[in-house]
Amino acid sequence: MRFKPLSPKGIKTYSLKERKSKVGVESLAKVEGCGGSFRDFLEGLPDVLAVRSLRETARAVADAHRAGKPVVIAMGAHVIKVGLSPMVIDLMRRGVVSAVAMNGACIVHDFEIAYAGCTSEDVDRELQSGNFGMAEETGRILNNAIKRGSRKGIGRSIGELIAGSRYPYKDKSILSAGVLYDVPVTVHVALGTDILHIHPQMSGQKTGEASMRDFRIFCSVISSLEGGVYMNIGSAVVLPEVFLKALTLVRNLGYRVRNFTTVNMDFIQHYRPLTNVIRRPTKEGGRGISLTGHHEIMLPLLYWAIIEELKGER
Repeated sequence: MRFKPLSPKGIKTYSLKERKSKVGVESLAKVEGCGGSFRDFLEGLPDVLAVRSLRETARAVADAHRAGKPVVIAMGAHVIKVGLSPMVIDLMRRGVVSAVAMNGACIVHDFEIAYAGCTSEDVDRELQSGNFGMAEETGRILNNAIKRGSRKGIGRSIGELIAGSRYPYKDKSILSAGVLYDVPVTVHVALGTDILHIHPQMSGQKTGEASMRDFRIFCSVISSLEGGVYMNIGSAVVLPEVFLKALTLVRNLGYRVRNFTTVNMDFIQHYRPLTNVIRRPTKEGGRGISLTGHHEIMLPLLYWAIIEELKGER
C-alpha cells in the first residue's frame, strides 16, 4: 500500500470568537494584592480544574452546615501523623463536622500525641531489631481501655480515657474532642493491621465487639447523610469498604440516602475510594469530587476555604 501526504486544504473552520472554550481571561490567576488575606489568595487562584473542585468542596461543606445536614470525615492515620488534628478538631468545635470515622491506626497516633506529644516511629530502623510497635504505654493503655469500654465502642472508650486524663497534650486529641463536643468518633479495625494487636493485652473478642459497636453507630450517621457531605481522607481500603457496607445497609432498611456529596482526598487516587466513595454511592444522585495532593497541603487549603465560606459564623 502506498500513501500520499494528505493535504488539509478545504477544511471547514470557524471563528475563534464563536468557539466555546474551557478557559477565559476571567479564569486566569490574579497577582494583585500580593501579601493580602487568605480570601485574596483563594480569589487569586485560577478558576480551573482542581481549584474548582476545592471551591466546590468548601461550598458543599458550608451549605450542608447551614442547612443542618451532616458533614462526615473518614480518615486514615496519615492525617494525624502530618499534624492536621487541630484543624479537624476546630471543625468539630464549630459544629461543622458532625462525625469522624477512623481506621485502627488513628487511635495509636492520636493517643501518643496526647500522652507524650510525639508519634510516628522510624519503622525502617525499629523493624530490624523487632522493636517496631513495642511502645509499652501505647499497647497497654489502649488495649485495656478497649476491653473496659467495649460496649461503648472504641472511639468513645478511648475518647473518655483521654478527655478524663492529665495527658499534657490532650487538647490535640480528636478522640477527646469527640467527647468534649459530643461528636461521634468511630473506629473501624481490621484485625492484625495495628501495633496494638501484637501486645499481650489485646483481646480480639473485645476489640471486635467494640469495633462492631462503632460500625453500628457509623451506620446511624450514614442513615442521615441525605443532603450532607462525606469526605474520605487518606484511607485507601478499610474505610471505603466500611462506607459502602454502611450505605447499603441503611438503604436496605428504607432510609433515603441518595442526594449527597462525596469527596476523596489523597495524594494518589486509588481504585477503591474512587469506586466505593466517588462513583458507586452517587450513581443515582449527588456528586463525587476528587482532590489530589499531599494532605499537609491540601487539607489546610480546604480548611481555610471552608472557614472563608463560613465567615462570620463562630
